Amino acid sequence: MRKLDRATATAPACLALYTQGRDKWDNVTGPHKQQIRVSLEQMQGKRCAYCEGPLDSLGQHIEHFRRKRHFVALTFAWSNLYWSCDQTDSCGHYKDKPNNGPGAYNPNDLLDPCVDDPSQFLRFRSNGTVDVRPGLSAVDTHRARETLRVFNLQADFGRLRNMRKQVASMYLATVDELATWSANDRRDYARQEIQATASEPFSTVVRHMFGDVL
Repeated sequence: MRKLDRATATAPACLALYTQGRDKWDNVTGPHKQQIRVSLEQMQGKRCAYCEGPLDSLGQHIEHFRRKRHFVALTFAWSNLYWSCDQTDSCGHYKDKPNNGPGAYNPNDLLDPCVDDPSQFLRFRSNGTVDVRPGLSAVDTHRARETLRVFNLQADFGRLRNMRKQVASMYLATVDELATWSANDRRDYARQEIQATASEPFSTVVRHMFGDVL
């Protein structure tokens, strides 16, 4: 999970055509959903808002951060929409599962990628795991843990862990080699790699690996 900026995208004009109470999400036409996806891609690239996986291979759906079933007034709210992968064992679908999902949770406890900076709460490791940053307040620790649990991004979830680990493995030797470089050269190289991979799947893993060098 990474920080997203909704201001980088154009709000879909089609959302204004739908009214809560009169319309339901099923009334949104295919062309209008495509318009929404275009705006979401401007903000996210073709990466899941939660796991950062590639949507081309993991599938995709337009996701309501706060479930439209419980927050009807937010059904057509641009601020409540993300692009999530289509996997049922993590991310948006898993969050909303009535059975075999995370169970009860308070949506106010979840990290919102457009509001919160997940890197201030979570650490992505080179072995593919994600854990809670030490030193957080009790409230922030709870929010970090709930986010990992509700979206099933936790370390014991093998599929995502293996995908993150595979990305990290491409940089492990480079990170070790940087220890022999001058401080300025290390920082310059780390910045270049972070920038070059910013639009790639699981870029937060790379950024956290090189972050210790900066």
